[in-house]
Order: sequence, then structure tokens, then C-alpha cells
Amino acid sequence: MRRRSVSLLAVGAALVSVAAAPPTAQAVQPAPAKVPVAVGYGGAVASVDVDASAAGIEVLKHGGNAVDAAVATAAALGVTEPYSSGIGGGGYFVYYNARTHKVSTIDGRETAPASATDQLFVENGQAIPFADAVTSGLSVGVPGTPATWSTALSTWGSKSLKQVLKPAEHIARDGFTVDATFRDQTSANQARFADFPDTAKLFLPGGALPVVGSTFTNPDLAATYEELGRKGVKAVYDGDIGADIISTVRNPPVSPTSTRVVRTGDLKASDLKAYKAKQQAPTKISYRGLDVYGIAPSSSGGTTVGEALNILEGTDLSKLTDAQYLHRYLEASRIAFADRGRWVGDPAFENVPTAGLLSQSYADSRACLIKDDAVLTSPLAPGDPANPAACATSGDAAPTTYEGENTTHLTVADKWGNVVSYTLTIEQTGGSGITVPGRGFLLNNELTDFSFVPASATVHDPNLPGPGKRPRSSISPTIVLKNGRVAFALGSPGGSTIITTVLQVLTEHVDRGLSLEDAIAVPRASQRNTAATSVEAAFLGTPAAATLAALGHVFAAPAEIGAATGIQRLPDGRWLAAAEPVRRGGGSAQVVQASGTP
Repeated sequence: MRRRSVSLLAVGAALVSVAAAPPTAQAVQPAPAKVPVAVGYGGAVASVDVDASAAGIEVLKHGGNAVDAAVATAAALGVTEPYSSGIGGGGYFVYYNARTHKVSTIDGRETAPASATDQLFVENGQAIPFADAVTSGLSVGVPGTPATWSTALSTWGSKSLKQVLKPAEHIARDGFTVDATFRDQTSANQARFADFPDTAKLFLPGGALPVVGSTFTNPDLAATYEELGRKGVKAVYDGDIGADIISTVRNPPVSPTSTRVVRTGDLKASDLKAYKAKQQAPTKISYRGLDVYGIAPSSSGGTTVGEALNILEGTDLSKLTDAQYLHRYLEASRIAFADRGRWVGDPAFENVPTAGLLSQSYADSRACLIKDDAVLTSPLAPGDPANPAACATSGDAAPTTYEGENTTHLTVADKWGNVVSYTLTIEQTGGSGITVPGRGFLLNNELTDFSFVPASATVHDPNLPGPGKRPRSSISPTIVLKNGRVAFALGSPGGSTIITTVLQVLTEHVDRGLSLEDAIAVPRASQRNTAATSVEAAFLGTPAAATLAALGHVFAAPAEIGAATGIQRLPDGRWLAAAEPVRRGGGSAQVVQASGTP
């Protein structure tokens, strides 16, 4: 694989295999070093956090498989990345079984209460302001993460929930070292965290921000994990933890000195009892001789990544200039997002044409919209997968709705060749901002992923709220096979930019010849059927950006996009784990037994 020199590329060649011992309880100490690339044997873990990756490695070292290690890593991220994930949220789990060569998935998305209607976020005929909806009990869906863990372990795991929660329990009790990202994310939420006494007590002790280098402990979460391991997930869906969640949603504990209006939710015990994590078939498309598997609706990740790849299939991207490649990538994404907005929602409520969206004939009918010398105008109207016609659109265009941009992703492989790609979330950074009293975890605000009102008055919106409905997601955990065996796997956080991050990393790696770690590090651009394309600052400094701007592409103010992780099976049987070198403070790639360089 060739390597492109980019300004974000700060990947070191050091290799690690870190034990899961918690940081020592010093007042101030350096945060553990993050190494974004590791190569070796016995299995691999890549996540955004050193302690979380180490928790997964510890499980692998003690005979656990990829599923066991994925749950252990996710639980640890609930401690060290509590503003992005935790048992108060949900996610999507993609698993490759090395024995059967089969890819399976779990939809662990949160659900709306049974009382929810399409007017959930409407008051007096108007949509509630987004910021007001986020910080409320109204935004909280039934958590799906505990059910996802239990379903994964009982179906494919080799260890108990109690066993795999132990590393995270120890980190919560003994503490981890605060880094700059944790402090910055706390600072960004300081005003609303201060309005909830239990959130303020946990994350703003004494009213102050956590100090970089200090040790952060969460004994309430340690006790919650211990209870969850002892009682099982029934404690959430029909037990004391669930009762505390319901009480918090229905009567958010707001500081008496706060002036914030915090709307209550209508979550009931029956909503928790009714929740099920769904085991379902993955999406699948063929691309350049590879089989690309993703998550099917309720997430739009698999269908949108798959459609965009099918659109690009007819062009040899390896022979294009950087600008020509990026133009094709951006336009394919624009088209796929136009179809996503019209057609994808919770399939239990909407007639989602998944097969049509993923058909090569439909992609070909849309691909001819792309011109080498012009830029499509957004919002672009969708096509009709049931009646594909060359270069045709169907009906009116609708704008892409907003989706929160904070989540976390982990990728795991074991010594037997099993692989997990798992993205989990509580939605916004800090979720709803509401901590369950005495439990040590934040509640999600996932229901704000619904459209509050139709995106367009003339276009059917498949993502309006409904009773027990799952809001549409962009989460895109992906596993790529070659001849039935894993070639690589990846995923990313980032709201709707998740889709474009996965698409860009995949095409940079497969088509443009970058190594997986370089494809993760390359500057990103994200087109989601909007007038302006989101870009990173480093992208604007490339020659290709100037060429694209001259062609007619408009760029929004630069901001960081995504925080991907991935794993790759090397020809000699070793695993390569890759994480971000810079984004979100960098990620942590670890292997069981380090050996050599890629």
C-alpha cells in the first residue's frame, strides 16, 4: 500500500500491549500515552481510550473472544468516555464469526416510549428549540446498550456479563487519568451540567472543572456495574436500575437555583420491559471484489455507505487525480444522502426499500447524475428505488436534518479470527446532561435524532417520532471480507458524518492505495446533501481543495470530522489495529502480543 504524506498524519510506529491496571491515585500525573497503530498476534483492540482498549486486551489475554472483549471495552468507555457512551445509551454491533464466515448484527438503538406520537417535539404548533429538547427527559429513549451486551454475549460470547464488566468496574472504582479532551468536553457542558445536582457532583466536584492529570473516580458507576453483573440486564429492564431511570426521566432532578426549563419525559416501566435488542441480517454489497457488510435500518449507515459505493463502482478511482477522486466521492455521498432522507427510517414503521437502495441497477441510475465538470445542487431530490430511471429524480427535495455528532467506536479481533465492529452512543456530547442519581451514568438524548417536524411539507419524512419507534441513525460499523475472511473492519463517531467518514476511509484504502492507518489519518470532507461541504482545516490546505472550489464545491467553516478506528488482517496472519493519531486527542491501538511493524 502506498502512503500519502498529510498534515494530520502523526502515526507513530511504536507497538504496545498494555495491561488493564488502573492509574495510580496521584493528585496530578501524565495521561497514559496513546499509540494509534499496533501490530501483532493474539487479537487486537482499537478505541479512543487507552484504558478501554487495555480492558479489551485483558479479556483477550484471559481467553475471551472478540465479543467478550468488545463488551469489556465498551463498558470501560462508559467510564472513561461517559459523554459519548454508557449504559444509558444504545448502539449497533456487527460481528464476524470466523468458523462460519458469517456476519451478523444487533440493532441496539434506543426506542421512544409507547405514548410517543409524531407531535413529541411540537408545542403550540411549533417545533421545540433543539437545545431545549436535548436537555430534557423528553429526549430520553429506552436504553439499548445493556440489552446489546447481553444479546451479544449470550449468542456469541464465551464469558459472562459479570466477568467482562470487571475491568470497567475496577477503572470506575480506582480511577483514570483526566486528559485534555475529557476536560474540554466537560467545559463545553459546564453550564447545563451545573443545573443537575447529581451531574454536577460527579463531573464538576466543588463546582470546578476536572484538572488534567488528576484521577477521576466514579464509585456509583462501579456499584452499578457490579449490580448489573450480579443481576443481569433484568436490573435495567425490570429492576432497580430501570426504576431509577424511569424516575429520573419523569422527574428530572434540577437544581432549585436553576432557571432552565427542563421538560419531563413519559417513559414507563412497560417501555423498558418491552425493549428488545434486534438480531438482524446485515446490509451487503460487493465492491472491487470485496464483500462490504454494514448495519441495516433502523440505522441508515449500511444502506447509505452501500449505495455510495455502488455509485462509485463504475469508476476506476485509482486512476483519477486527488481532486477528481474527491469530486466523485462527494457527489456519490450527496446522492446517497438524498435517498437516505426520503426512504430510511425504522422498518417496523416504514416501508424501507433496503434491497432497492442497495441494488447496483439503482446505483447506476443515480450515478449518471455526476458530471466531471459541474457540481450537483443541494438539496438534491431523491430517486425511486422501485422504479429506477437513468438520471431521474422523484418528487421534491428535502434538506438533511441535524444529527448530534458525539459517539464512540471500537473495533476488536481475537486469535481465532472473530471480529467485532461496534459503535455506541448517548447522542450529544454529554447526552441529555442528566445523571441518574446514585448510578453514575448519563442518560441519552437519542430521541432528538427524530425529525421534530417533517423536513419538507411536500416530502414524506420516514423519521418522525412514533410509539416504540427507533430514531434513524447514521452509525456505520463495517466489516469487509475477501474470499469469506476479514480483510479489515472500521467505524467512527460523528453523527451524520459517520457515513462519509467510513466511506472516505474505505475508498482511500481500497481505491487510492493508502494503508489503513493513513486512510484513517487523511484530512476529511463530508457532503450530506447540503449546500456546503463540511471539511477539516487540513483539507482546505490541500491542492485538491482549491481545484474542487474552482469546480463549484462550497466549503463550510472547518471542524474536526469523526474519530475512526479499524483493524486489518495482514497477509502473514498478524492483526493491525489503527486509531486516530490526532482527532479527539488521538486513539489507542493495542494487540495481545506485539510483533514487528506493518
